[in-house]
Amino acid sequence: MPGGRLTQQERQQIALGLADGLAYAEIARRVDRPTSTITREVMRNGGPTAYRADLAHRAAEHRAHRRRQAAPPGPRALPQEPGRDAEAVRAYEETLTTVFMQSGTPKMMARVMACLFVSDTGSLGAADLARRLQVSPASISKAVAFLDGQGLVRRERDASRRERYVIDDDVWYQSMVASARGTLQVAETARQGVGVLGSGTPAAERLENMARFLDFISESIIRAADQAREVLHTAPAPPPDGAG
Repeated sequence: MPGGRLTQQERQQIALGLADGLAYAEIARRVDRPTSTITREVMRNGGPTAYRADLAHRAAEHRAHRRRQAAPPGPRALPQEPGRDAEAVRAYEETLTTVFMQSGTPKMMARVMACLFVSDTGSLGAADLARRLQVSPASISKAVAFLDGQGLVRRERDASRRERYVIDDDVWYQSMVASARGTLQVAETARQGVGVLGSGTPAAERLENMARFLDFISESIIRAADQAREVLHTAPAPPPDGAG
């Protein structure tokens, strides 16, 4: 499997594959690259509907030129446990970022979340994040404000009174419950429309069915989240003897 940066020809193949409606995995097979490479490439350059090979190649050359011209402000890699492959960790962080973006999280917010998730402490300061992601402190502040508002990141002060940003073990529980409650509000609003539009009319029936569906889904999610919450606080079972 080839390594290194994507060539202009490969980017043209990606664009053709997207135009044909191919899945990322199929495009990856055709250009002999990992699926994660294709996913990152497309999401970094406008997504599947806006991807253009020439613009993507020009942007990649510009990023490479900037990296050669400007020395990084500090070490980019987070401290790693012995035995970890730093390059593999960084590649995984990019993949996780892409997945967060595909689920609807804006790019910078996704990068901050991924960076926090792959740190063992789950807690980093603004300076750490800015250095790691090579962005301005203002970008970090804006991203954290968004994530804090979504309940995905918590702020705290360390012993030196400096602000740190924390990913709690409970973050997915809180996020799922908040999302389900938001959906319940949509269901309630839909149900209000039944009285406005007149019971028995096609529009009212459509809204009533929508409300019943959203009620069922939301209540099921909240119930399942409550039942599974302890999983977030349970240490994984050790692998069997001899397992890699």
